[in-house]
Amino acid sequence: MKTFVMIPTYNEKDNIKILIEKILKLKIKNLNVVVVDDNSPDFTWKIVQNIAKKNKNVHILLRKKDKGRGSAGKDGFIYCLKHKADIVVEMDSDMSHEPKYIPLMIDELKNADLIIGSRQIKGGKEIGRSLIRRIITYLANLYIRIVLGLKVKDCNSGFRCFKREVLEKINLQNIKSKGPAIVQEILFKANIKKFRIKEIPITFINRTKGKSKLGLRQLASGYFMVLKLKILSIMGKI
Repeated sequence: MKTFVMIPTYNEKDNIKILIEKILKLKIKNLNVVVVDDNSPDFTWKIVQNIAKKNKNVHILLRKKDKGRGSAGKDGFIYCLKHKADIVVEMDSDMSHEPKYIPLMIDELKNADLIIGSRQIKGGKEIGRSLIRRIITYLANLYIRIVLGLKVKDCNSGFRCFKREVLEKINLQNIKSKGPAIVQEILFKANIKKFRIKEIPITFINRTKGKSKLGLRQLASGYFMVLKLKILSIMGKI
């Protein structure tokens, strides 16, 4: 089995080297790391390039056009499939997702097709986030679950583990989301295709280095995209 950990990045020079080292220390057989970088001005991509020169299991996908979280995620998934991945783990680059959960997520694929690292189920929690941010996250999840008809508690989690078949069946080339809503779009499409989805509890740690790229504009755009996905679904275009 060949596993790829796919990490979209933009200006994460303070985190990326530490994150890659933590992932490689897991000693998972046939494990690869692919960093999908949108030509970061802080030269995140250069750090990864230097690591990749010394480790053939580390890859850099440097994107200079069509930038954004959505297209980065799509290109990253396609890259993994083209390089014969059997399992793809998606995670954030800001150290909010602990690599220690990856072996458990892979193991849980025996019982499901898509594993989600969840803050919202029993045993899951968040560290370092304000009460207001936690309330916004809760309300956002409620909105997404109602609009898209999902039973998943943490619809916003970008820490996920996929069987290859899931990514093959949801038609990555037809992804609509340009921004962070790709997380919900892929989840929605996997649900429509009747794939088995399971959440496992994780501790989400708010970033301590670097700046978040998710502002009010991106949030609003994402929530509109969720509604658009539902409409497209009703029209039979998904």
